[in-house]
Amino acid sequence: MVSPRVMTDQDLQVVHNIECSANQFPWTLKNFSDSLDAGHYAWVYSDAYDVILGYAIVQLVLDEAHLLNLCVRPDMQRQGYGRFILEHIIDFSKARSASIVVLEVRESNKKAQNLYEQLGFNEMSVRRAYYPAENGRENAILMGLDLSMLSIFGDI
Repeated sequence: MVSPRVMTDQDLQVVHNIECSANQFPWTLKNFSDSLDAGHYAWVYSDAYDVILGYAIVQLVLDEAHLLNLCVRPDMQRQGYGRFILEHIIDFSKARSASIVVLEVRESNKKAQNLYEQLGFNEMSVRRAYYPAENGRENAILMGLDLSMLSIFGDI
């Protein structure tokens, strides 16, 4: 059983360690701290022993929920935790009357793109040279989930 709780300053080192183990170009500890200081919504997702399996950070701007970061520990990936986290973000966004959830994903991150598409996200555009990469810069795919369409066609 996985359960979300609000991310605190005490979680930041563990969260940063997960970030570094999962990403070639990770957020810095300061990026996470700044997100909390800015009042972004942030959660950690823990197992029954309070071991953090993943996390997410969302910024709400007017009626838009922007998923800034979602990550699952590499040794816990491909077990449904990413889907659980994303569904939590969608439910949270609907509860806050957001009309859309948007995110950027590396063009090379096909696993994440597949998960987003399974939950109804669509490609909106490409942000050229958005992410640092081993050989320069990598494009980001901007994806969105129109929450008003969920109410028309039923929930996921």
